[in-house]
Amino acid sequence: MATPVIMPRQGQSVESCIITQWLKNKGDQVAVGDLLFSYETDKAAFDEESALAGTLLDVFFEEGDEVPVLTNVCVIGNEGENIDEFRPVSGMVFAESKVEPETEKEETSVQETVEIREEDVTTGKLKASPRARKLAGEKSVILDKLKGTGPKERIIERDVMAAETSQPVITPLAKKKMEMDHLAYDAAKFSKGDRVTSKDLYKAEQKVTADNSEYKRIPLSNIRKIIADAMHRSLQDSAQLTHHMGADARMMLELRSWVKKEKESGNVPNITLNDMVCYATIKALQSNPDANAHFTGDAILQFAPVHLGIAVDTDRGLMVPVLKNAQDFSLAGLSRSLKKIAEQCQTGKIDPDLLSPEAATFTVSNLGVYGVEMFTPVLNLPQVGILGVNTITLRPADTGGGVPGFVPYIGLSLTYNHQALDGAPASRFLKAIKDEIEKFDPVI
Repeated sequence: MATPVIMPRQGQSVESCIITQWLKNKGDQVAVGDLLFSYETDKAAFDEESALAGTLLDVFFEEGDEVPVLTNVCVIGNEGENIDEFRPVSGMVFAESKVEPETEKEETSVQETVEIREEDVTTGKLKASPRARKLAGEKSVILDKLKGTGPKERIIERDVMAAETSQPVITPLAKKKMEMDHLAYDAAKFSKGDRVTSKDLYKAEQKVTADNSEYKRIPLSNIRKIIADAMHRSLQDSAQLTHHMGADARMMLELRSWVKKEKESGNVPNITLNDMVCYATIKALQSNPDANAHFTGDAILQFAPVHLGIAVDTDRGLMVPVLKNAQDFSLAGLSRSLKKIAEQCQTGKIDPDLLSPEAATFTVSNLGVYGVEMFTPVLNLPQVGILGVNTITLRPADTGGGVPGFVPYIGLSLTYNHQALDGAPASRFLKAIKDEIEKFDPVI
């Protein structure tokens, strides 16, 4: 029985998602658990797994299409089954069979010159019909250089035919190499009638510049654009200042050594130094509520519970999920919960509502695992503060009884919004984190 696969709703605030890649093609056999397609919301990226086995009978959207949630994306069933009832309703962007027919009269009205559409090149949301894509492959026409004349500037067959008349002549050998080896040529160097030979080709993801150096052009993913915009807006819309301080890490290191020995028994989770710093930060936030706040421009929202954001590095980019009511967890519970949300980010199964900067009241970002000794973290607005955790270094200090020696210190970098928090309370808060670390002796 044919069954549609819908675009999931990832969080209550998500209304549409962008299909970034099809991992199965029409006609492919699909098993339960196979990945069908990848998609992005405005906060995170996900992979859609198949819940049933069968044949992928049809797909209704293409890579780059923005699809409303709960809309049929594709159909899985047995070959020969009728799937018309599952096709999306009018108004969606779907296969060219739903687009007005291209008549011969329309084709004669197309201008011979082809306009380069820069916005499609930069956004990565190039839309072209299946017939246009097929013809472009046959004629060696580069789609991202075209301006579509179909509905919503969709590239259709007549656009490809018009482009062919204005392009240089590609030799048979060059055309074959372009298809087999995914090569391309620099269209800016050739005019109508010029010959493109195999010597003029280069890897499609590379472009040769005037000085013969090479660079790789990587279009920005939706998540990268969101991160870039958020970082830029954060620095523009707030008065950020960073204080740096070191904390004696001997108590934490002793606990970490004990955990390494005991975790094999299964009674103790793998509590990391970052878990310990987060635990100390939560304690310090409870005694310094000025830092556990949002700045709205005309008010400061000071929170009683600590909703802790934790920076997670993923293959798709930086994500900052939030652990709600973090003050209610023991150290062991905190460790398990932080690992769980980090794993959900890595696998693309995190609830997008937990990635909103407004969901957290404070954030911790750890670069110490990379050996970073000091850095300036950027605020996740509207949060008032973010703690950067640095690596542990040995410093000369009094080891007790006036005996000098080298003591392991962990670096702490607190960035705060000076619009909402002054230097003195910010320093007291950072000192409170330091004190919690240096007297670290929690109940696990």
